Amino acid sequence: MSAEPLRGKSVARFIIVALLAALLMAACGPSDSSANDSGKQQVSGTRGQGAPEAASSGKGVAQETTAGNSASGEEAELARAEVEEREITNMIPADGKKPDAARPLPKNPPDGIEVYPATTNRSIEGSIHYERRPPTNGDHAPLWQNCGFYEKPIEERHAVHSLDHGVVWITYRPDLPKQQVEALRPYGRENYVIVSPYPGQDAPVIATSWRVQLELNGADDPRLRRFVDEFRISEIAPLSGNRCVGGVGRPAA
Repeated sequence: MSAEPLRGKSVARFIIVALLAALLMAACGPSDSSANDSGKQQVSGTRGQGAPEAASSGKGVAQETTAGNSASGEEAELARAEVEEREITNMIPADGKKPDAARPLPKNPPDGIEVYPATTNRSIEGSIHYERRPPTNGDHAPLWQNCGFYEKPIEERHAVHSLDHGVVWITYRPDLPKQQVEALRPYGRENYVIVSPYPGQDAPVIATSWRVQLELNGADDPRLRRFVDEFRISEIAPLSGNRCVGGVGRPAA
């Protein structure tokens, strides 16, 4: 066979292959790598910016989602909460006995909670500035506040130490009606609970545990009972179970 027919067949095959490739590219559509890359950047950017933004504002992601009435956001943030390495966890309990067992966080917390980032929980002498009022966590006084009901405001730095022990701190506005104040009094007789007035707070009643806070409409808000039961001796309080006796303060009878 001559070389001329072979060349003709090779050319014909090349043309057929080129036509098939062109048809295939037309069917798949043009490649838009820039659109795909921008989509990936948008997703990764959302995840990457979320944590720093929450930390700089001093509020957890749960607070941001609370504004949108998204319970799933609160639950997700709470589920991720844990004691961090920079938080001290080996301090002797208030009465020198074995600490009470810490309790797991609720899977279905009351609506409206705000979860805040972990900081440090060092014992520091002197005054301490807190960004939030009432404070939820942070460094505190060497001595904790004894649990109970108080008719006058207590010092934040002692109360925060009690929060570190797993206490729930219930605060109320000084102008709260007397009937509601009396409704809060029994909580002060429970273990791991402090009740005290707090001048200047926004909500009538606020319940606070270590890193978690809930603003309430009043003493009769049903979420208060749930908060106390579900966040007392919380597992994210670094010294949870260390009790709150033998500290400072003399609760009202």
